[in-house]
Amino acid sequence: MAIESDKLRERLDRATAHLDPPYAVVDLTAYDANAAALADRAAGKPIRLASKSVRSRDLIGRALSRPGWQGVMAFTLPEAIWLVRAGLSDDVLVAYPSADRAALTELAADPTLAAAITLMIDGTGQLDFVDAVRAPGQRAELRLCLDLDASWRPLRGVHVGVRRSPVHSARAAGALAATVAGRAGFRLVGLMSYEAQIAGLGDAPPGRTLLAGAIRLAQRGSYRELLARRGAAVAAVREHADLEFVNGGGTGSVAATSADPAVTEVTAGSGLYGPTLFDAYRAWRPTPAAFFACAVVRRPTPELATVLGGGWIASGQAADSRLPRPWLPAGLKLVGTEGAGEVQTPLSGAAAATLQVGDRVWFRHAKAGELCERVNELHLVEGDAVVATVPTYRGEGHAFL
Repeated sequence: MAIESDKLRERLDRATAHLDPPYAVVDLTAYDANAAALADRAAGKPIRLASKSVRSRDLIGRALSRPGWQGVMAFTLPEAIWLVRAGLSDDVLVAYPSADRAALTELAADPTLAAAITLMIDGTGQLDFVDAVRAPGQRAELRLCLDLDASWRPLRGVHVGVRRSPVHSARAAGALAATVAGRAGFRLVGLMSYEAQIAGLGDAPPGRTLLAGAIRLAQRGSYRELLARRGAAVAAVREHADLEFVNGGGTGSVAATSADPAVTEVTAGSGLYGPTLFDAYRAWRPTPAAFFACAVVRRPTPELATVLGGGWIASGQAADSRLPRPWLPAGLKLVGTEGAGEVQTPLSGAAAATLQVGDRVWFRHAKAGELCERVNELHLVEGDAVVATVPTYRGEGHAFL
């Protein structure tokens, strides 16, 4: 492992010797290997790419060009419109409901966009909002996907998972589908359920054996319950709608979700970059493919090396797991009393004593796509050379949130 880490560091250092930190790179060999591994795990079911986890049109297109990848799950409607107009995909599912009047107006006025983009709903309020923007008789028919809540509720008052849709039961899903069927200007074409407690929660947190056991127990129970409930919900919805797809899962549950007979496609994205949150999974761990480099600028003590910046913190529950991890050279650690700082990040560990001013330290981000909110471009590395430099969403002047 140490030899492999040294080789990777040497290769990245050589490839980017002409660049001044901070900057971000994607190792294309690892990226492509992760794309292939995810497709294998999907066992023949297509993977819809979660764009929020990639945030670069060039790299989204690279994954979509590979076998097993089909369609995009965008995180906002303006992003979906941008991707379709760019010719990147004609099958874009918006993962969250939209209240963007300008984007809805643009969608409703363009039959090409309306045929390519599917909106997410979980209640009649979203239908009412769309109708208020553009009445049914004055717009193209809009495609809809119903968001089925995939959280596990084993006991009254116990909620395991994220809080998304209010539609939890098969009965509620069927009732909403019936309502959509009776509304002009809409067509229900899909059902989606994201089992975050399985797909987004590592079952092997390092050094926490009891917690790992509890997580695995909960995930087994949640999976069994969702398997039955999702199947029933799909059946209830199909009584009122001709579903084109049933979407589920994420990088951490591709194999398990694809095994559900009710699911026709799975979603993945983070596994392409391999961020640190996925180091805590037993079933499959992606090869780290995305990194950012910071420069050593001072040596406070012989045992410490300090880089400029480095505080690229991920969203979510405030915890150490959201901090970037110094990755190369191997053996570096954040200093507990300072963590990853806005303007400087001191590092300890055996390797810190070997670093000199100007040396690069390679970090991995905790979450995949959020790395791209810090940089305007990604340097794509093959072997020991940068073979291309491509813009991130930010570099193209878009944030979409």
